[in-house]
Amino acid sequence: MHGHPLRLILITALVAVAATLVALRWDLVPGVKVQDEAREAFAFAPSGQVTLSDDEEVNVRVYDQVSPGVVNITTRVMVEERYFFRAIIREEDGGTGSGCVLDHAGHILTNYHVVENAASLEVSLPDRTKYKATLVGADPQNDLAVLKLEGAPKDRLHPISLGASDGLKVGQKVLAIGNPLGLQNTLTVGIISSLGRRIETQSGDLVDNVIQTDAAINPGNSGGPLLNTAGEMIGINTSIFTIGGGNIGIGFSIPAATIRRVAAELISDGRVLRPWFGIEGYTINEDLAKLLELPVSRGILVYRIYRGSSAEQADLRGASGVVRWLNNRIGVGGDIITEIDGKAVSSHEELRLLLESKKPGDAVTVTLYRGASRMQKKVPLVEAPQSTQSRRRI
Repeated sequence: MHGHPLRLILITALVAVAATLVALRWDLVPGVKVQDEAREAFAFAPSGQVTLSDDEEVNVRVYDQVSPGVVNITTRVMVEERYFFRAIIREEDGGTGSGCVLDHAGHILTNYHVVENAASLEVSLPDRTKYKATLVGADPQNDLAVLKLEGAPKDRLHPISLGASDGLKVGQKVLAIGNPLGLQNTLTVGIISSLGRRIETQSGDLVDNVIQTDAAINPGNSGGPLLNTAGEMIGINTSIFTIGGGNIGIGFSIPAATIRRVAAELISDGRVLRPWFGIEGYTINEDLAKLLELPVSRGILVYRIYRGSSAEQADLRGASGVVRWLNNRIGVGGDIITEIDGKAVSSHEELRLLLESKKPGDAVTVTLYRGASRMQKKVPLVEAPQSTQSRRRI
């Protein structure tokens, strides 16, 4: 008799459990169906089926096409230390940068400041293979250098196509690939922010027609390519304007037109053949013009003409006397150069820039003042001396 209530309770519990299972199986409990659908959606959603936008497709295509041709450059430098009046020279890590494969012969384009003072060079390809490299030639004036890999198989080299920089437009999309902070083959995207910028390189030279971009460029990106959406190199990333050392969206690239001219000469001759104007002079400002009673307030007052130079061959004239101004001695009586081929020039750097596109054997028309007389002279350009001392001369 006492067992019947217990049996009844067990039977009732079993019936309740069975009813609950039936309700769940046939979606009779509110809310449970939604949870099951969500669970099934997570469990069975197909993977890898994300549709990329047209813009994303461009990014992926350019990266896949170009990144195999972007390399990492590591340098070693010699350091001299003195201990108890003895000099000890040792080799240590110099730094890293990026580079671009130019051809299957193993030529690599990079910035001069990446390899400056390097005692040895090592280049890592994207497949992680490493090769020694030698410096073929350098052009500090444009912050460019060409290296050559030693023993790199042709099938491991993926040259980057060099595009044109003449028809670029502000607002045009660009992509940068490099190795910022040692993170190999990093892609960043931006636009051309401005064109025709003038920047000063680490060697102190001015470079014209530089591309400005907001694509993120950081330490280690130097020497990497700036690309258009066709995957062509339109510039080589060289420097940034920064506050505190990081990227703030103002980066600069040497244009393809300069790369094409300079790289070809470095590969063929090991140096860039430049004309030598052969003068030294003063930059004229209003104070100097007033003091010396000059006929113009802008230009270069020539005080020295170098023997054998373009200026000497064209019969330009240097100072014929000296005056004192404050604590300075100023050579006076020389020609005043105001224009080269119709373009105003007022400093040595501007003259150097105007001659940058010229070659030995070319000629320029110089507008100058000799005393109060304005005249023009045709100046044939001769080759610049190779000595280091003459490199900074115009």
